[in-house]
Amino acid sequence: MPLPSRDLTAAAVVRSGLTTAALRDRALDVLLDPALAHVVDLVCWLEKGLVHVADSAGHVALTADGATTLLAGRDPVADQDPYGDSSYPFAAVRLHSLFADPRAPDLAVVHTGAHCWTDSGGHLGEHGSLNGLQSRAPLLLSGHGVQASGVVDAVARTVDVAATLAHLAGGSYDGMEGRPLDHVWPGAKHVVGLLWDGAPSAELLALAADGTLPNVARLLARGCAYRGGAIAEFPSVTLVNHTCALTGVGPGRHGIVNNAYYDRVSGEQVVANSSATWHRSSDWLRPGVRTVFERLPTGTRSACVNEPIDAGATYSTFALLRESQASGGGGGSLADFLPPAEADVHATQEQVAADSDYTWATSVDAIGLDQVLGLWREDEPPRLTWWNTTLTDSAHHAGGPGSDIARAGLRDADRRLGVWLDLVEERGLLDDVVVLMTADHGMEGADPTCTGDWDAALEAAGIPFRDEAYGFLYLG
Repeated sequence: MPLPSRDLTAAAVVRSGLTTAALRDRALDVLLDPALAHVVDLVCWLEKGLVHVADSAGHVALTADGATTLLAGRDPVADQDPYGDSSYPFAAVRLHSLFADPRAPDLAVVHTGAHCWTDSGGHLGEHGSLNGLQSRAPLLLSGHGVQASGVVDAVARTVDVAATLAHLAGGSYDGMEGRPLDHVWPGAKHVVGLLWDGAPSAELLALAADGTLPNVARLLARGCAYRGGAIAEFPSVTLVNHTCALTGVGPGRHGIVNNAYYDRVSGEQVVANSSATWHRSSDWLRPGVRTVFERLPTGTRSACVNEPIDAGATYSTFALLRESQASGGGGGSLADFLPPAEADVHATQEQVAADSDYTWATSVDAIGLDQVLGLWREDEPPRLTWWNTTLTDSAHHAGGPGSDIARAGLRDADRRLGVWLDLVEERGLLDDVVVLMTADHGMEGADPTCTGDWDAALEAAGIPFRDEAYGFLYLG
């Protein structure tokens, strides 16, 4: 869930007489102090068309195509190994994409992987940063048009997901930043996109290999998985990358720049990632940005299950919610439609009883499975189906990767996947289907002993700011 902003009012800026640039320099003095290096990995900002990246030991300016100018010390993002955990894959293009939007912050503060900020709304499992571990989503291709080749040495970006889905379903990907993947070709009658929110790539593949996730293994047996996964755009958070995966463009083009951000023009906070606002998410897309559903040939049936970015889908969970609200049908929010998690035969009931977020996400995924099964029991299932799974994110936030609760969330999701695969196989449709499985970001375990708060340091220095989603600093 997005964090409330911390706002030190613009009136203080007026009184100080400082420009935004001067405030930025003062804030950088605080943020780049070695005393905060255990929680501040990087600080990024846009200046004269270049993205600047600094840490306590160095400062570099980046062009959009990755050319670097070293300004002090060492280059903090020199390591861009696409397979690394602590590296910064595609750093330049990802950062330039964010700062292309005028609602981007004055300073983007990137947490270290170890930073534990549970006392300020964080979790034991976290994401959002630029590093490979928090940015790497799984990417698995299976079925018709995919060569069964296991884990391959390849890497992609989240924006490539939309381009691939459009290409496979007969739609256009012109104007997208992403491109169709090389390991799959069109020809399947039905295209299915699976997004397991927050599922870490390496953990998913390891558990499929050891038999813990037998239905993910069923998919992999008929296809391949990218060792480098799909690298999320920055910040590596939910609504940014759901939108990237379904529009094929980065946040600087689609306009959803964080789970919560500040719109300087309207003077308002926008909370994009909340169960209270998900049904409105497509309203925040920039004019002219089209989803993959809107790019399909006229008359093509598509389904968008439990996914906020649903514009153009023939069937949509949140369209039904919007219609219920408009007609006075009693549906105030998604929660009004959810079945009890305690009755879900696919759920790990021990975790349902122990964790309220696990309970809620279980109910969301239960109704998601019901919708998918209903769609795939029809005489002719949709040409394109997109199915979002929520529990995997909630479970990993609760315990961090590798924890009992995280693995329970993956097992529950795998059981639901198996129910759908069984239906597809029973109907004799397995050879007519191609599946793309991914996530919106990776996940990293925080170190409970690594605590600290840059907001407190900025306040102590008398710098006026607002901090959206704990990392987007708007000065004055």
